[in-house]
Amino acid sequence: MSIKNPLPVKLKKDMSRLDLTMAGLGAIIGSGWLFGVLYAANDAGPAAVIAWLIGGVAVALIALVYAELSGMLPQSGGIARYPHFTHGSLTGFMMGWAAFIAYTTVPAIEAEAVIQYSEHYINFFANSKINSFIAEAILMVLFWGINAYGVKAFAKTNTIVTFIKFIMPTGTILVFLFAAGHWGNYSLHMAPAAKAPGGFAPYGVAGILKAVGLSGIVFSFLGFRQAVDLAAEAKDPQRDVPRAILTAVGIAIVLYTMLQVVFIAGVAPASLAKGWASLSFTGPFAQVASALGLGWLATLLYADAVLSPAGTGNVYLASTARVLYALGNNKYLPAPFRKLNARTAVPTVGLLVTLIFGIAALAPFPTWSSLVGVISSATVLTYMIGPISLNVLRKTHPEANRPFKLAGMNVVAPLAFVIGTLIIYWTGWSIDWKLIVAVLGGSVIYVLASSGKNTTLNRVDAASLKSATWLIVYLLAMLAMTYFGSATFGSPFNHGKGLIHYPLDLVVVVVMALVFYYWGVASGRKTEDGVEALRQVAEDQLSSGL
Repeated sequence: MSIKNPLPVKLKKDMSRLDLTMAGLGAIIGSGWLFGVLYAANDAGPAAVIAWLIGGVAVALIALVYAELSGMLPQSGGIARYPHFTHGSLTGFMMGWAAFIAYTTVPAIEAEAVIQYSEHYINFFANSKINSFIAEAILMVLFWGINAYGVKAFAKTNTIVTFIKFIMPTGTILVFLFAAGHWGNYSLHMAPAAKAPGGFAPYGVAGILKAVGLSGIVFSFLGFRQAVDLAAEAKDPQRDVPRAILTAVGIAIVLYTMLQVVFIAGVAPASLAKGWASLSFTGPFAQVASALGLGWLATLLYADAVLSPAGTGNVYLASTARVLYALGNNKYLPAPFRKLNARTAVPTVGLLVTLIFGIAALAPFPTWSSLVGVISSATVLTYMIGPISLNVLRKTHPEANRPFKLAGMNVVAPLAFVIGTLIIYWTGWSIDWKLIVAVLGGSVIYVLASSGKNTTLNRVDAASLKSATWLIVYLLAMLAMTYFGSATFGSPFNHGKGLIHYPLDLVVVVVMALVFYYWGVASGRKTEDGVEALRQVAEDQLSSGL
């Protein structure tokens, strides 16, 4: 009597459109609204409102690209899969490795945000870094436990939590509109003794652009990608994922812009005696609410400061595990990474590795602001391959079913790539050099590891190397540009004065981005894995009757 092999474990399609939308909003409404308004005001003053609009539009353009990609090819950990389908193993690994760097640290930063706000009323945390670390690690384990129970438990928990999370920032906007009476802050000129610039844009256009990359603005919007990463677990991914992405981004743009509007008007002019750059709070909205006599709101804000980041950390732990699962399916990681738990159908190894790396990330980055720039730059780098992959797939698979087809792709895609490149440049040398060296260094290790005789990893053949050449040169060019660029964005040259002065440096970056965009598109090709993925999607559609 022969024993039949058990059927392979597959991802469970348990997520509705509401669940997907809430996964995006749950990731977006986290620590960004609690801290981002302060750091944006530090960099741009009242003009931080414009910075939020710029950041929102930039992310919306990228989101439009992924709306088509995820509808056409719903994949678990799609951010790491699309470059593999269009450019082969080396490009796919570089983008997947950058995604892991970005993703794995987000649960840590959200756990830190919870504890940082909690220090206001729990001295146990305020007086000991060890105690804070232990509490943050316990939170991470809690995130892991919810996700390990299965995607249905994760989805329903997150949907409920996100509904609650949405109430607090919305209510804060409404209360501040009536109670925050310092609208003169938008044109406030500082006293000569302050030796600080004033007016609506005290630090000029450069300050606005710097705020987009460094203050947490881009970081705050990036949660839309959760629907992309969870697409393979959606009930009707080709219809629901694009709608969930665009809904989450649209709501976020309105929400964050209005939060910045009321925060500027809520700050007491006396707190600005030394200028916007010197404004400092440990709990921005809660402390401003207290100063306005809204003690009850401050209490609620401190309570929400536990719920909002915790909910976001939970979502990102799920996404990071899916990225590792995608890297396993690409055969960039060993076989255990592509196995699912037989009972819960979740990537158990990916969840465990995410937990371990997340706890490790708590140690070297003691504050929210010290980590947000790294995450923003790394994530935008991984997104920028999307416009290129979209263009390549339009050429290599014109017959594929596209429930959402991006109108004006030939304009939107290169524009999204250009804006992404600018955001990386605005983030500055001190962050970008670490990120680029990490990506290139990890790629060298992967090439060496995959070239062994008995390896099960996806080898880097000549075709993959050729398709990745543009990306390698792009990263080196960005490394040089952030070093020799203007002092405005952190060049270390000549006591902070770069060789390419502002705003000429922005022109150079735009031209450079366009060159690399079209080079990247020209380097794309039809791959066997891409063909197989599209075939599988078509089969799934037929079998489900959709």
